[in-house]
Amino acid sequence: MSLLKMNGITKSFNGVTVLKDVQLTIERGEVHALLGENGAGKSTLMNVLTGVFPRDAGSIEFDGKEVGAVTISQSEAMGIAFVHQELNLFNDLKVYENIFLGKEYCNKIGKLNKRRMIAEARKLFEELGVDIDPAELVESLKTSQKQLLEISKALFFDAKLLILDEPTTSLNNDEVAHLFHIVNILKKKGTSFIFISHKMPEIFELSDSYTVFRNGSFIATGKIADTDPESVTKLMVGESYSNADVYQKRETGETILELDGFSGPGFYNVSLSVNKGQIIGLTGLQGSGSSELMQCIFGSTHATEGTIKLYGKEVKIHSIHEAMKSKIAMLASNRKENSVIPDMNLLENMYLSEHTLSAGRLPIHKKKEKEKFEKYRALLNIKAQSPESSILSLSGGNQQKVFIARWLNTDAEILLLDNPTQGIDVGAKAEIYKLILELAKSGKTILINTLEIPEIQKVADYCVVFYNGTIIKKLNHNEIDETTVMLYSTNAI
Repeated sequence: MSLLKMNGITKSFNGVTVLKDVQLTIERGEVHALLGENGAGKSTLMNVLTGVFPRDAGSIEFDGKEVGAVTISQSEAMGIAFVHQELNLFNDLKVYENIFLGKEYCNKIGKLNKRRMIAEARKLFEELGVDIDPAELVESLKTSQKQLLEISKALFFDAKLLILDEPTTSLNNDEVAHLFHIVNILKKKGTSFIFISHKMPEIFELSDSYTVFRNGSFIATGKIADTDPESVTKLMVGESYSNADVYQKRETGETILELDGFSGPGFYNVSLSVNKGQIIGLTGLQGSGSSELMQCIFGSTHATEGTIKLYGKEVKIHSIHEAMKSKIAMLASNRKENSVIPDMNLLENMYLSEHTLSAGRLPIHKKKEKEKFEKYRALLNIKAQSPESSILSLSGGNQQKVFIARWLNTDAEILLLDNPTQGIDVGAKAEIYKLILELAKSGKTILINTLEIPEIQKVADYCVVFYNGTIIKKLNHNEIDETTVMLYSTNAI
């Protein structure tokens, strides 16, 4: 008997149908990959399953029982846990408080039993091999630790079905391997997983079965062993799919950025020279120093040694505002924490940085800002109904385009893109790659940091590999391949 059967599920918002008679079946003790581009309907279906949205039509059967109208608390009580890509943790609470929030242990007189909660959280972490102190504040954890905390939190209450939405985004290779080890152990015990990811190697390593949605409709389902990544991608994208390389060699200009013996928090002795119009790929294992270097160039951390030259002149960048005035922009790796302003609409999210630079000089002229928004909407192919729409109404790929527009709007010449396609589907990734190349052709200088080597192959003129905080190797475009980069990333050469 299947653990979950969803049949004929239909859902509309304001007259727009976003799920059209879709189906999903999950067996006991399997990892089932739920695949599709952003906007395909995956998240909407999961929100229907977990009680966030009521369904308009269709049936749900879970653990052998018909499920009527379901609430969030009812779905949790049934044994369904949703680990979201954008973490839902309270940074100002301790680790154990996040785990037991709303389910606290109390003694006979109603006082919180902190000792028991800390002890049980510690036991859970030990069983899972997770190195987190239950009494630590969540805000002091690394992003990868927060991701593992979310997963541990779901596992603590013996969920029968775990929905993992892009769970490896913030994890390094060792942490991904450890997570997959945990999933496989739980799978043998009968726990089922819905695995939402855009990383084909991970999908084919971890999953047993798959279901593909496209434009809110069910497309196909089957066993992973009976298909291959290209076939699945074609199902996701449709006839428009192309796996062709997009890299284009270009003429570049004079040296625009020079680092000499540059050191700061998380990296040291970095020397690098970048020309106008170049695209440089930075990579390495999580925490190897490439992301930390970007943050220092952008002024969010401070250099301790070495020099940085912009346009041939040595500069000192002590703040983000100074970096912005020097025509440097940065697309941060975590959209939710560092880019999305949820209370602002698309227009306001776009012009935010430009008006931070011009604050006190000119009032915000809405008509002119809308004209600029329309220019960037056309340039970047941003799929949005209106400048007044909520930023949260957009897919991840379109949100990234809005944030790229935010920085282009400041006339930045150097673009630092940290993990720019995080949580973005294959179709939107291809658009971002083409956009990066177009920006470089127009004279923008781009540094892109990513753990995905095929991404670097598609756009970068050369690749800079980091290991243990410093540059270990520079590879020309024709030398970039996954094996070579991984060997240098792990210092195996």
